[in-house]
Amino acid sequence: MQMTAHVTPADQAANPYFYVPFEVPAGTTRIEVTLVYQKAPDCIIDLGAFDPRDTGYPTREGFRGWSGGARDRFFIATDDATPGYVHGEIQPGRWNVILGLYKVPEQGVDVTVTVALDGSPRALAPQPARPAPVRAGAGWYRGDLHCHTFHSDARGGPELLHAAAKQAGLDFLAVADHNTITQRRYFHPHSSPDLVFVRGMEVTTAVGHANVFGVDEWIDFRMTQPSDAHVLERLVHERRGLLSINHDKPVIPWDYDMPAADCQEVWQSTWLDWNWVSLARYQQRLAAGMRLSAIGGSDFHQPDRLLPEGPLVLARPTTVLWLPELSEDAVLAAMRAGRGYITESPDGPHLEITVGGAVMGDSVEAAGEVEVVVRRAAGDRLWLLDATGTIAELPIPSDDWSASISLEGPSLFVRAEIVADASRERLVAELKAIVGDGELPWNLTPRDVAEQPIRRALSNPIYIEA
Repeated sequence: MQMTAHVTPADQAANPYFYVPFEVPAGTTRIEVTLVYQKAPDCIIDLGAFDPRDTGYPTREGFRGWSGGARDRFFIATDDATPGYVHGEIQPGRWNVILGLYKVPEQGVDVTVTVALDGSPRALAPQPARPAPVRAGAGWYRGDLHCHTFHSDARGGPELLHAAAKQAGLDFLAVADHNTITQRRYFHPHSSPDLVFVRGMEVTTAVGHANVFGVDEWIDFRMTQPSDAHVLERLVHERRGLLSINHDKPVIPWDYDMPAADCQEVWQSTWLDWNWVSLARYQQRLAAGMRLSAIGGSDFHQPDRLLPEGPLVLARPTTVLWLPELSEDAVLAAMRAGRGYITESPDGPHLEITVGGAVMGDSVEAAGEVEVVVRRAAGDRLWLLDATGTIAELPIPSDDWSASISLEGPSLFVRAEIVADASRERLVAELKAIVGDGELPWNLTPRDVAEQPIRRALSNPIYIEA
């Protein structure tokens, strides 16, 4: 069967999701869908599917897959499915191809959807079971909390991303493919004490992205109103998951209401990719009284080959957490509590602060003195901040340095940053070596590169009770 529709900017304004219904008879074991339209820089149509259980936003059931603009065809069968799509029982009734109207030209565009159905005998394959691997031993553990495979818009498969994580020496990894959870077909059975996989999904819309952690079920992403951020918050917390606001900076800032999130991705990709904007917004939220754990993630989209270590690969930056053991539950609890810091890479500077025995993420009644431990940052500078801004700056004299720093009545919280000084020239040279003689990436200007402080590590706050 073939259906053609003309979609316009008016359709996009009315609802960024356009539905093409089709009927599926009992006994169907495979559905194949193809999308055809005239692609252009100003014309990008996303692709997905829902089965008859969809009740409209927000639904708990009925999601059968999403590939965004990365694919123009998919299949769903009882025993298998295109990456990003959910295999399993094919319910009879009215299905919908969902088109995301990401970019629609002024004149509109014709879209043609072709659906083919098949009823040949096929097995009914189960969904993957979630293991709960544990590595005993308390300590600092390293991970990346934001990356992608070809289950959404990366070219590389889960096996390559797994290899990249092992190459980087990570202990945990959250694979947050866009609007889908089907990457778990690989990552559930391969989670182990050597490398624990944390359940993730990136809720992806045209006006904001957020990561969901620790939830096995798919979360409805079809947000259309600023207030839908509170719906998202409810959906996640009802399932006892964590909600994190992603890369709140150009080019896709968070333009919804601010929900009661658990975390904020303060650092995404290399520092000069506008992360000072994310950090400034994080600082403003803390100063307004919010308690948000700071996390980082590379947003690495695995290519179709394993890349060598470098500034723009997996675990740049790395989130480092203090855990009583390595397990998914321990990682999630530490993320929620803010028990850690973000650093530029798996071997980047170590940064921890304590106040009177209180660790990062804790609360204290007063903060007269801060204990700081810094490693691998000789020649750089330590900044201490509270709700008013920077309250102390100190040189870091060695690669294994600790200090007790007296403070006079800090406001609301204390947190720390390592800012490049001696290392700055090297860090800028590494970025320029990647760019070569071409234009600076991410719409950076030479002035940005010359003048923006480069952070090498960021601590979570210790909060001060009023």
